Amino acid sequence: MYRIIKKEVLAPTLSLIEIQAPLVAGKAKAGQFIILRVEEGGERIPLTIADFDREKGTITCVFQEVGKTTKQLGTLEEGDGIEDFVGPLGLPTHIKDYGSVVCVGGGVGVAPIYPIARAMKEAGNEVIGIIGARNKEILFWEDRMRAACTELRVATDDGSYGRHGFVTDLLKEAIEEKKGLGLCIAIGPLPMMRAVTNLTREYGLKTMVSLNSIMVDGTGMCGCCRVTVGGETKFACVDGPEFDGHLVDFEEMARRSVIYKPMEQLALERYLSEPEHKCCCGRGGGK
Repeated sequence: MYRIIKKEVLAPTLSLIEIQAPLVAGKAKAGQFIILRVEEGGERIPLTIADFDREKGTITCVFQEVGKTTKQLGTLEEGDGIEDFVGPLGLPTHIKDYGSVVCVGGGVGVAPIYPIARAMKEAGNEVIGIIGARNKEILFWEDRMRAACTELRVATDDGSYGRHGFVTDLLKEAIEEKKGLGLCIAIGPLPMMRAVTNLTREYGLKTMVSLNSIMVDGTGMCGCCRVTVGGETKFACVDGPEFDGHLVDFEEMARRSVIYKPMEQLALERYLSEPEHKCCCGRGGGK
């Protein structure tokens, strides 16, 4: 069992957990992810590494309660254990001195963009951080991002905090103000990453996006995370999760991202109605 040594509720349905996993923490790098199972027989889900502490031997993840397993994970408290916790998986972010880098995090994507921004700054880059959320209530880690970046710009969709607008509004301003940006990295909801890549394409700014949300197995065996990048089939879990956003077929990915929605909804409904139910969706039903 992997012990939860810290839990923090960042916003309604949004939580942080710090997990004792020294072997994973010893190898973790920015941009990688883990796979966990809450209990034996449970669903495997990927979570991007939001922070790691090699000395303490801990991994920090931030998750939003949207499906059966994340709802179940949200019921755990400090001192509780997680059955399986595997990683680090995926290719880490390519960290080097680009000169100036802009790191864009939207919604829960603020969590995985944080260690990337920190690593980029440590590598000698000027790091312009841009974070956004629908409203102030669900915006988090502004303090961490300010420490990790050379400067930070904040937006909310409803104007309840920071700039009234979208991260793309702030990104456009940053690109036009900061001549010679070397790289943009964007992590967040699929529509946000697509909007970012559409914008940066106009300026010829190379942009990396993280396609972690489409992953299932995490080891390249299930094939559920197939994406088309530059006309070639890639697997988000083993070839990524980061890819050149200008080469990603976002229309295909959007279609693939909803393939399992009916089964996910069924599993969630069964869990909410029968918390002790061992879900066998896709295996002939039953209990």
